[in-house]
Amino acid sequence: MAFQPPPRLVRALAETTGGEDWLRGLPQALDRAVEALGLSVERVQVPGGRSSLVVLVRRSDGSPGVLKLIPRRSRPASEQAALAHWHGLGAAQLIEGGTEAVDGTGDGVLLLERLNPDVSVRTLPEAKALLEGAATLRRLWVEPPPDHVFETVEERTGRQADAMRAALVGPDDEAAALVDTALGLRAELLADPPERLLLHGTFRQSKVLGGERMPWLAVGPDPVVGECAFDLARLVRDRVEDLIAMPSGAATTRRRVKRLAESLEVDRERLRGWTVFRAVESGLRARRVGRPRDADWLLEFAAWL
Repeated sequence: MAFQPPPRLVRALAETTGGEDWLRGLPQALDRAVEALGLSVERVQVPGGRSSLVVLVRRSDGSPGVLKLIPRRSRPASEQAALAHWHGLGAAQLIEGGTEAVDGTGDGVLLLERLNPDVSVRTLPEAKALLEGAATLRRLWVEPPPDHVFETVEERTGRQADAMRAALVGPDDEAAALVDTALGLRAELLADPPERLLLHGTFRQSKVLGGERMPWLAVGPDPVVGECAFDLARLVRDRVEDLIAMPSGAATTRRRVKRLAESLEVDRERLRGWTVFRAVESGLRARRVGRPRDADWLLEFAAWL
């Protein structure tokens, strides 16, 4: 089928090694996946995701579904394993999937339950969005399978810590003090984690969509095993652009940490620590790939905490 990949996906993949090569082969990969699974295409979802192509499809029996094509670098096998383990509890149901369906390259093809792509928790007022997002996230926190393939928080943040150090342009870099703080917090937090559960990994309001089977279900995990505060930390900074624009942004952020920690029974200081680390890491990554406005927002946000 002829199609244009969503601009959001094109922009995001331009920031990654090998992203443009994957995009060039995407039309043929989509045709093969549709034929192999006996699907008919309705439309490509726009704006869609930043790390995969999402296509609304119909199965051979006429039932709706979502076809998701994922490059190998985005760990499709891990996403498939997490969705299978959750089995629809708090997340979209996996119907069929594999990581060798595209020429044996390790790229992923997942057929998922159809949710409402135009209705996410982010469309709700902020207080309600935080409440519904947190309730959905809680359902995902389960024991991982004993032979799991998932990366751990220590492993993932170790890679990120190395990249953070490398991103500094010298001792006079204005972000250096924040990086030192973030890395120090990471070391303290990893010394005695309170639990090791399966986490969504990249949870935010826009990744919780309306469904028929349940009112809200999560999509697009990058699963990781570790403590709940690491997962919740990404939700703390949702709508960061709004927080930055508010005169009371710093105070509102601190209240949000307190409210989310209490509602999900997570230690407030551990949540604060992981929120700082994840914001600094994301800010430096945004700076590295040429998104200075996002970088400034994230580093200012981290400084508040």
